[in-house]
Amino acid sequence: MARKVAIVEDDFDQRENYADALKQSGYEVATYSNRQEALEGMQKDMPDLAILDIMLEHEMDGGFDLCRDLRALSPTLPIIFLTARDTDIDRVSGLRLDAWDYLTKPLNMQFLSVRINSLFRIVDSLGKSNTEAAESERLVIDELSIDADSMSIRWQGQELSLTLTEFWLIESMARHPGHVKTYDNMMQITRQSYVERNTINGYIRRIRNKFKEIDPDFKNIQTVFGVGYKWNTND
Repeated sequence: MARKVAIVEDDFDQRENYADALKQSGYEVATYSNRQEALEGMQKDMPDLAILDIMLEHEMDGGFDLCRDLRALSPTLPIIFLTARDTDIDRVSGLRLDAWDYLTKPLNMQFLSVRINSLFRIVDSLGKSNTEAAESERLVIDELSIDADSMSIRWQGQELSLTLTEFWLIESMARHPGHVKTYDNMMQITRQSYVERNTINGYIRRIRNKFKEIDPDFKNIQTVFGVGYKWNTND
């Protein structure tokens, strides 16, 4: 069965160009011109991947708002921002919303198709990893419990409310306690094509805050200055 890609773009010509290119690459395509239409459509039929413009009709940040809505519906949905807005602030904002990629217009249609195919390979790889992990015991380290099958993490018995990227980062550190995850390692773990050190630092800051909501004395994620981060046990 062909995978379904949703395109949310208010410019008719661009929307149709993207749709035609992806159909030629073998994808099923759904198109939307504004945030409300897209949200209603995807609530009824969630795609396998979504491509969002940021400015949608009269909404300057409509794509960002839609991304938040979609994340609430599907934390694991691959989302790509494809937009003419190319400032670092916009890039960081998009990635902080857990988009898998941020591409700027104009864009070669062949490159877009290749990038989407690459993201689907990541999805397939994650699916295999989760299946293998589900067959083994749940990872438990001190007060931390990681369930790869449900992609959930508990601390002191309470489940953390995490984005997919936050889950990946915690899981990668906790599986090798005491081993330093460098910034380069963590950039690869996010599965995003554009990630700066400050973005990684922002992820870790939010992760620590979520742990501290449960345990104010949480100190298990240690900063290795200039290098990266590591997970320390309670010993």
